[in-house]
Amino acid sequence: MDTPQEIEVWYVLPALRREIAIAMKKQGLKQNEIAAKLNITEAAVSQYFSSKRATKVVFNSYMKKEIAKSAKNISSKCNRTIQIQRLLKIVKDQGILCKLHRQICGCENLEKCGVCL
Repeated sequence: MDTPQEIEVWYVLPALRREIAIAMKKQGLKQNEIAAKLNITEAAVSQYFSSKRATKVVFNSYMKKEIAKSAKNISSKCNRTIQIQRLLKIVKDQGILCKLHRQICGCENLEKCGVCL
């Protein structure tokens, strides 16, 4: 796995879904409602809550606040896509993707490469 896009698919997207699900639960949504809004299975939501899935990426408090904002705004398929894309942009802008890329790939020169930007 050596591209930022693979890191997004395998690590970032699942972690975002997990945090969105947690934020939605805090808003009082039921597990089946969360699954429907995120277009995932109830089993996936359950695994997010029990920390059996998507635990390798830990977001900082700023990112969690942004995730909570997006969780409140997800109401349709189109809107879900907009919110996920918004969060992915923040992940890139905050350097989170580059940091993960360096950690996962173990590349020494990634600090200067600019691949993730």
